[in-house]
This record gives sequence, structure tokens and C-alpha cells, in this order.
Amino acid sequence: MNPPISDWRGKRVWLVGASTGIGAATARELHRLGARLALSARSADGLGRLGLDDVLLAPCNATDPASLARARDAILDALGGVDLVVYLAGDYVPMSVEQFDLAIAERVIEVNFQGALRLTATVLADLPPGGGIAFVASVAGYRGLPKALCYGPGKAALIHFAECLHLDLAPKGIGVWVVNPGFVATRLTAKNDFAMPALHAPDEAAIALLEGFADGRFEIHFPRRFTRLMKLLALLPYRWYFPLVRRLTGG
Repeated sequence: MNPPISDWRGKRVWLVGASTGIGAATARELHRLGARLALSARSADGLGRLGLDDVLLAPCNATDPASLARARDAILDALGGVDLVVYLAGDYVPMSVEQFDLAIAERVIEVNFQGALRLTATVLADLPPGGGIAFVASVAGYRGLPKALCYGPGKAALIHFAECLHLDLAPKGIGVWVVNPGFVATRLTAKNDFAMPALHAPDEAAIALLEGFADGRFEIHFPRRFTRLMKLLALLPYRWYFPLVRRLTGG
């Protein structure tokens, strides 16, 4: 469903949200595989701490269209184009109705969804056949979950957006990928006060992500032993889904 990418040598890849977590691990792995990297995050210092040689650092705010445009211009000037853009920027705050905070909810959704829209608008005309754009969403976007009152909706919207974009771009040979990880050990998931099944390290997540690109899948999801269960739950009618999820999560 997407152009498979397995040989990264010389591929021009822009990672947005590359300073920590899955983004940082993916940057290291792609660097090892010979990709030509442009790395973005809000913190230039965070990008510098990755310690990668011969990469372009293009700090920007993923929610600011002008900041994204400046980074895009610098990347095209330096690399002469871009083959793949990956949106890894994200925010996470566990939230249930008792702690509902509109300002926090809007901030989380702005980073997780609106930033992806703004990046797409910035690079859409630059995406070449054989390359494309990928978005890191989450299995939390499959169905409603406890404590996901502001995180899940943004990820669900991102999955839906990627599906629509794929329908439009696939006939042109331009790939659109959606990445739905389970739990990955990052500074964001460290906020969770519950056991996280099948927890992946960021390095494991980066390898699974690149394996998905090699397979040409639309959806890249991992770890399979967890994400397949989430997919099964998502197929259930509401009268079964709600009580089962409450029981499984202790809600």
C-alpha cells in the first residue's frame, strides 16, 4: 500500500520531534543506516545532545506554521529536497473527567494533531513519488480508553487524517504511513501510574518502525502481541467493549 523503503543510504529524511524518545532512537538508527538527516525539535540543545555527525539541525516549533516553513526552507536549501517526512512530535497528559482541564486538553491536541496538519501543509508540495510522509499516532486512537480524555481524541483524529491523505496520495505513488505504537518507555509514558503491558524501549520501537517502512504497510503497529489485542477490542460492539475495557483497566 506504500512504496517500501529498506535501503536508507542517501535517503533525505526529515524527522520532526527528534530530540527524545522514539524520535531520537529513530534518528540514531537512520544515521547508522546512512540516511541524510534533518532533525527538528523545539530544543536545539536537545538535538545537539544526540551527538550525531553530518546531520542538519533545524529547530522549530511543530505547532507554528512560520517556524515550520523556515525549517523546511533551510532543509530544502541544504539537502536539495526531501524523500520522507516523519511527524514524531507529541504530548501526553493522563486525564479523566475529574481532572479535565480545557487549556491542557487543547495544548495536547494541538501538538498531537494540529501540528501534523501544519507540517503536512508545509511539505505537501515537496513529497516525491517513492517517498512520502508518516505520522506517529497511537493505539490509544483506536477506541476510547480511561485516562485518555485529551490524548486519545487527538490520536484518533490523526489516524483518520492519515487514512484520508493516503487515499489521495497513493495513486500518485506518494506514501502515507500511520504509526500506532503501544507503550514505549519515554519521559511521557513515565507519567503513567499503572502497569504498561509489552513495554518497548525506544530503540526497539525505532527498529519496528523501520521494519514497517520496509514492508510497505500503511499502518505500522507494535509490539504485535499488544496491538493485535487492541485491534480485536476495537472491533467489539459498544455493549461489550465498555464493560470489558473497564474490567481490564480496573476502571
